[in-house]
Amino acid sequence: MADDLSRLVALAEQLGARLRERQLTIATAESCTGGLIGHAITEVPGSSAYYLGGTVSYSDALKRLQLGVDTATLEHHGAVSAQACVAMAAGARERYGASIGVAVTGVAGPAGGSPAKPVGLTYVAVADAAGQDVRRHQWPGDRHANKVDSAAACLELALEWLERS
Repeated sequence: MADDLSRLVALAEQLGARLRERQLTIATAESCTGGLIGHAITEVPGSSAYYLGGTVSYSDALKRLQLGVDTATLEHHGAVSAQACVAMAAGARERYGASIGVAVTGVAGPAGGSPAKPVGLTYVAVADAAGQDVRRHQWPGDRHANKVDSAAACLELALEWLERS
């Protein structure tokens, strides 16, 4: 587990350096990772210069209330969907007043999966004022591994986004 956290903190350090260079801020919206992304970011000394905060919205109700995810999006696509993930990232950015919002939603396991949305299915998204991106992943691990891999994928997507923009 220490190696998993070290991996995430290393990504968070890289992300923090890019955010500082560009004088940008970030907010997080997490579901299946349960705050792991925010934890990794705040393990970096000085992260308060760019990390505004985040929300763990495990339930659909909190996705609506805290992040402004539209009820129709959740009803038509489900909480574990590209559409919900993008809405979560945009909602975090807008509600926290951040330059960038990132989000993750998925089925960590071991239960809760279905043929359409199996255990390990995860979406990660990033959004800023200019647009958004979302990625779909299918992790093969257990609950812990799926959470770590999802958090890493979210941090990696944010880094990639900053390199492209």
